Amino acid sequence: MKKYSVSTVAALVLVLGFSSLAFASEGAIGALEFYVWSVIAAGLCIAFAAGLCGIGQGMGLKSAVEGIARNPEASGKVTVTLLIGLAMIESLCIYALVISLIILYANPAAKLLG
Repeated sequence: MKKYSVSTVAALVLVLGFSSLAFASEGAIGALEFYVWSVIAAGLCIAFAAGLCGIGQGMGLKSAVEGIARNPEASGKVTVTLLIGLAMIESLCIYALVISLIILYANPAAKLLG
């Protein structure tokens, strides 16, 4: 019984002694947590953008091929329009990449943490 009491008191002293260290590093943990969420947000941003841009490009290509199959004489106009549309769709993915890089490296909200 006495051994149980001594080990309990020793554990209590250790926990109370080291709890001040945990509270002292709270600001660093908050900054690290903010950075982790920034990385997750940047990853989700580029993942959604790339996935949805890929779907949009596939649908545009499908429609262009169907149009050329129906009317082969219009293939020049359809191809030019398709390339312009694909460039605009791809620019959306590039914008998402730029936003992700800003979130990761410029970190505009990091000043809020202090």
